[in-house]
Amino acid sequence: MLLNCYQEEFLEAGCDEAGRGCLAGPVFAAAVILPKDFVLEGLNDSKQLSHDQRSLLRPIIEKEALAWAVASCDHEEIDRINILNASFLAMHRAIEKLQCQPQYLVIDGNRFKAYPEIPHSCIIKGDGKYLNIAAASILAKTHRDEYMSNLHADFPHYNWLSNKGYPTIAHRRAVMEIGLSPFHRKTFNVSDPQLELFSKAV
Repeated sequence: MLLNCYQEEFLEAGCDEAGRGCLAGPVFAAAVILPKDFVLEGLNDSKQLSHDQRSLLRPIIEKEALAWAVASCDHEEIDRINILNASFLAMHRAIEKLQCQPQYLVIDGNRFKAYPEIPHSCIIKGDGKYLNIAAASILAKTHRDEYMSNLHADFPHYNWLSNKGYPTIAHRRAVMEIGLSPFHRKTFNVSDPQLELFSKAV
């Protein structure tokens, strides 16, 4: 069972990102402040939920949260400052957009660049331990999925409607056959020796 928050003394925001491992598109991050008595059946790490479950939970989170915000870093920023720093920057942007400033931050994962004047704790697999991080994971994931689905209309060959920019075999093969789109991350290794072996075997 997920706990509401990491600590109860200060107003706390949970933060998470989506899209770090993708070959294309931005990395998204969300920050969420929940009421202390917040309860939402089914709320969990977004990776443990189906698309339909996330879609049902998102509007409830956005309606009932004390504050929430989503922000991103695009593919060019990722190439310029690397994906780890881009993830931190996207989180900072989300925190900055919150309608009320939190007094404490809980971050999913084991690393974070401190946000000015707000203490934080990094929680490994925090999206499966605390409701506010789980809520942030759902918002980051659903907003990013929506963004990639909209891009799919102009770049259908990469099947972003399905893979959302993640390095599936079909996505990698499309890149090898038709090249990079304007939204691909050029510093990421799109070609894969394993894919070449797979291609020869089929």
